[in-house]
Amino acid sequence: MEAESKNPFPTGVPSPNSNRHDKFVPNPKLKLLEQCSEVFRFYHYSLRTEQTYNDWIKRFILFHGKRHPREMGAPEITAFLSHLATHAKVAPATQSQALNAIVFLYRDVLLLPLGPLGEWSRPQRPKHLPTVLTKDQVARVLACAPESHQLVLRLLYGTGMRLLEGLRLRIQDLAPDRNQITVRNGKGFKDRVTIFPQTLIHPINDHLLKVRQLFEQDRAGSVPGVMLPYALDRKYPNAGISWGWQWVFPAAHLSKDPITHIVRRHHVHETSVQRAMKQAVQRSGVEPRTSCHTLRHSFATHLLEANYDLRTIQELLGHKDVATTQIYTHVMQKPGLGVKSPLDA
Repeated sequence: MEAESKNPFPTGVPSPNSNRHDKFVPNPKLKLLEQCSEVFRFYHYSLRTEQTYNDWIKRFILFHGKRHPREMGAPEITAFLSHLATHAKVAPATQSQALNAIVFLYRDVLLLPLGPLGEWSRPQRPKHLPTVLTKDQVARVLACAPESHQLVLRLLYGTGMRLLEGLRLRIQDLAPDRNQITVRNGKGFKDRVTIFPQTLIHPINDHLLKVRQLFEQDRAGSVPGVMLPYALDRKYPNAGISWGWQWVFPAAHLSKDPITHIVRRHHVHETSVQRAMKQAVQRSGVEPRTSCHTLRHSFATHLLEANYDLRTIQELLGHKDVATTQIYTHVMQKPGLGVKSPLDA
């Protein structure tokens, strides 16, 4: 019972007793959401997480008649979470996301301990196996993809990367001579190494020639350099205009950075790739629930079918727990085999 009182939150949600907030105190003169933005930027949360958490914080406040969170606590949070399950009928993951946002608000922004939350209604978590395509189906989908997005979709399947991991690749992350691609700041802010499909070396080299032309065009037009992580542009002012830091899949047009408001070249937007994938699925006639993430599931399953060991696949996928990888199938471990991309088979 003592252990439960120390952390009343479910697994994966940090305890409010953590002294992490001692490192940063937001400006109390700012409005609540502006304070949240200060903390998000300090801890290097992604823009997507910032937008999602802010949305949940606003919904929590509106649910309780626009009362300030300082005037509320565990009972109000419990009521909100129960409402999400019983009336809004949200998925378990969605309810957990809402809880994470509220815990962030109290722990890191308001710097208030919550104490035990008690019991709240939880939606039942259904057990779903991931959608996996056969190699023939993958080939059909990729063949039906628009030419402009075919390379990135092939890379997602050939490496097992998540969509945004693939789109955020920089030139310097590619190492075809070592058969490696470095994935930076993946899920959980972790770097990892995955395989470079030999089949894609020449197509990517041809693609980078076009990227180089776009890069030279931007330099001639004095376009600001690409966005750099963790304020590296202050430490290395010219890094953003160096070739190695450029996106492997740059957008065709310039756009305004949502944080700095600088007009620069970002990477291809994920919605355009998702749209291309949907179009390819419709043309190929395969399982309609297929998405970009299905290529990642298929990558893992096809490696397992090729008798690669589970631990190796876990490292390639970047799973924290091997139990996550085990959802695909059981396999005999054969350590010591060199990994070959299923795209090269």
